[in-house]
Amino acid sequence: MASIKSAIKRHKQSLKRRARNRHVRSTVKTAVKNLRAAVAEGASDQAAGLLKTAASVIARAGSKGVLHRKTASRKISRLARAVHKAAGK
Repeated sequence: MASIKSAIKRHKQSLKRRARNRHVRSTVKTAVKNLRAAVAEGASDQAAGLLKTAASVIARAGSKGVLHRKTASRKISRLARAVHKAAGK
């Protein structure tokens, strides 16, 4: 462990950020998993509601820097495409 005061503080900050980032990433994964399950079942109206939730969670993660901004955008785009494709069937 660091013995310099500033290094101790930086370590504490990194632990806080890690915990926050892990929580956000986990939330994103859960939202995506729920949406993909709804699409696989063919529940298009439920999938539409879940898409709105998942898009919000992913966009928030992208704006906070947990995910890269373009990665977040790509994920939202692919999910929306999957939902619209499932709704067309």
